Amino acid sequence: MTGPGGRPRHVLILGGTGEARRLAELLAEDASWATTTSLAGRVAAPRQLPGRVRIGGFGGADGLTGWLREHRVDAVVDATHPFAATITAHAAEAARATGLPLVVLRRPGWTPGPGDRWHWADSVADAAARLPDLGTRALLTTGRGDVAAFAAAAPGLFLLARSVDPPAPAPPPHVHVLLARGPFTVEGERALLGAHRIDVLVTKDSGGAATAAKLTAAREADVPVLIVRRPPPPADVPVVRTPAGAVARLRAVAGE
Repeated sequence: MTGPGGRPRHVLILGGTGEARRLAELLAEDASWATTTSLAGRVAAPRQLPGRVRIGGFGGADGLTGWLREHRVDAVVDATHPFAATITAHAAEAARATGLPLVVLRRPGWTPGPGDRWHWADSVADAAARLPDLGTRALLTTGRGDVAAFAAAAPGLFLLARSVDPPAPAPPPHVHVLLARGPFTVEGERALLGAHRIDVLVTKDSGGAATAAKLTAAREADVPVLIVRRPPPPADVPVVRTPAGAVARLRAVAGE
């Protein structure tokens, strides 16, 4: 089914995840859909995507509302990182203002298994406060934007901060930066933990397979894992777990 006037139905994908990429690929297979994937611009060299791509913020919920109207968008899929709470809230507000259907695409979170030593934190600040009680040599995998919080809270610890792009501003000397992009292997994560004598792993409940190998390596090494809980999605917004589920939801609201 096409949109008004027989044009393809225009879907704005709020992206930056593997699920967003896969959704754009699935919709590109059907000429009745047209996509624009919006990236925040936090990664210096994003991978190519099918359909149109825009980079940068919208200027808050009002700016997003205006963009949706100006570009004749028919539906919005929020496929951002599970911790991108601000853009998720803006998407919900803009969808209400325009009356457009909104779908949140969130991969399932991780669940502990036998042998895991997981400690949950309610926020990055909470995790930073708890960190000194769990170890002295930490691998930080929460993203470059959170490095400063851990550096300030744990000045006496060895911190190995892994991220795709360098943290800004440059961290203090006790923070060592490792630039790397997943997916990662268990063998590689095992070697990393051993080479740096890591005794605590810090991460967010991002879910997915691309960065899950570190959890297996930590279990094998009996290393505790400090995990930041996800923020909840907006109330009354449908949540799907897979790109295929998002396509099915889009087809349903389009009346297909």
